Amino acid sequence: MTRVGVQAFADQARAARRLASALAVPFDEVELHSFPDGEVLPRALAAAETILCYASLDHPNTRLIALLLAADAWRRLGATRLVLVAPYLCYMRQDRVFREGEPLSRDVIGGLLGAAFDRVVTVEAHMHRTHNLSAVFGGIDAEDLSASGPLVTALAPSEPTIVVGPDAESEPWVARIAEQLGAETLVFRKHRLGDATVSLEAADLGRVRDQRVLLVDDICASGSTLIAALRRLREVGARSIDVGIVHALFDGAVTRRLRAAGAGRIVSTDSVRHPSNAAPLAPLLASALRDEVDA
Repeated sequence: MTRVGVQAFADQARAARRLASALAVPFDEVELHSFPDGEVLPRALAAAETILCYASLDHPNTRLIALLLAADAWRRLGATRLVLVAPYLCYMRQDRVFREGEPLSRDVIGGLLGAAFDRVVTVEAHMHRTHNLSAVFGGIDAEDLSASGPLVTALAPSEPTIVVGPDAESEPWVARIAEQLGAETLVFRKHRLGDATVSLEAADLGRVRDQRVLLVDDICASGSTLIAALRRLREVGARSIDVGIVHALFDGAVTRRLRAAGAGRIVSTDSVRHPSNAAPLAPLLASALRDEVDA
């Protein structure tokens, strides 16, 4: 039996192969059969003592079931250690109960994944009020990697003079990116007016006049926050505005709205497959997982 291997379903095989290549370990694809009523049946054709399961969990409702079933199949094939490599981790934004009657989604999904896997590695988990990722998964090893390095590498040619974040929650990693680029920082104060409507303010917004700006955010889905930021930056005379996104969950219509609002380059990591992918995460993930190979 192979000691360490990377496995993934067909829809994520390309990114998983890049990770396997970076680690110099075998890759195997997991078959997935769908029944007429929507049930799924994964079939793992090969096992290893330690399996690095690459499964980015956008569009999660089907992927989660297939993943949990595959984990059981890997154990039955003799795997003794399962590591979930989830560049995008679903259901983490609901990390507290915001309104009476809502679930604490973070803990529900974290409990399921923690019971199935021995370790979780993710990138920029959207949990602004959670400071102990391991506790979310029942105490197993868990790491939340920063995407600042891959984004800086992809965006460095733009040589921004100011890195801008759309809200206070973005401030720590705005600072990391700005430090690597030798740029200044500016962070908006966001006031949410509705599910898709926000207002943004910053006391020293005039600093962006005639400057090259890099606007960064961890997640873009509806695009409402980034579009509001782009409009404000254009209003005060920014020379150019490139956009860096970790998890690109938006569609083509949102891309067109971002362009119309003033976005220049739009660059995302490949945590989620998207036309804007230009910042590969395989080197970052491989560095974090090297201990599994060298053990």
